Amino acid sequence: MPEQGILLPFYLVVDVSYSMLGDSLDAANKILPGVADALAKAPILADKVRFGLIDFSDDAQVVLPLSDMTGQDYLPKLTVRGGTDYGAAFRMLRAQLEQDVSQLRADGFKVHRPAVFFLSDGEPQTGWEADFTALTAYDKQTGQGFKWYPVFVPCGVADAGRETMRQLVHPYGKSKLYMMHSDADAADAIKAMAEVLISSVLASGQSAVDGNSGFVLPDKSQLPPTIDVDDDWLD
Repeated sequence: MPEQGILLPFYLVVDVSYSMLGDSLDAANKILPGVADALAKAPILADKVRFGLIDFSDDAQVVLPLSDMTGQDYLPKLTVRGGTDYGAAFRMLRAQLEQDVSQLRADGFKVHRPAVFFLSDGEPQTGWEADFTALTAYDKQTGQGFKWYPVFVPCGVADAGRETMRQLVHPYGKSKLYMMHSDADAADAIKAMAEVLISSVLASGQSAVDGNSGFVLPDKSQLPPTIDVDDDWLD
C-alpha cells in the first residue's frame, strides 16, 4: 500500500465522576468543539491530526473514536457517572491505542507517538499503578512492554493531588504536569487547560508539516494565569 503521510494521534481522557457535575463538566464539554474549530481554521494542520475522546469513572468508554475532526458533523457530549478509577481509563486507553495505531499503519500512514491529555478533578481509587505501567513501560532494546506508549500529559483541577498527578508524567523531559492554582476556579482552570491542549495540537501539527518531530507543548510563558506547569525535573 502506498504511504499516505504522517499523522499525530491526540486523545483527551476526561474524568466524568459525579464531582465534575456542573460548571466543570460544562467547561470540559467545550473542549471538543474548541479543537474542531481550531483545526477547521488550519486545514493544512488538520490533515496531520487525528483526535479521540475517552471518558472514565468506575469504567471507561470511547466517546469519540480517533477521527479526522474536519469531517465531524456531530460532536458527542460528556455526562457524569460513578467514581474515579484511573485504572479503567488506562486499560481502555492502552487497548484503543493498540487498535488505532495498528489501523493507521495498515492504512499506509506513518504515525507519530500518540499524545494523551488526561483531565481529572480528584484522587483515584487504589490499584491504578500496574495499569499505568502497562500503558507506559517499554524497553526498546528487548522489545518488552507497550511499543505504542503515549506521551502522557496529566492535567489536575479541584481535588486532584499534585503528587498523584506527578506520577503520571511520561516520559520525563517530553511531558509536563499542568495543575490548577489553589485559588482558581475549577471550570476556569479547565478552560485554560483546553487552551494548552489546542495550542499543542496546532503547534504539533505545524511541526509535522515542517518535517520535525511532532509533539509540542506551549512554552511556560504562554500559560493562562489559572494554571501552572510543574516541570521541576527539567531544571
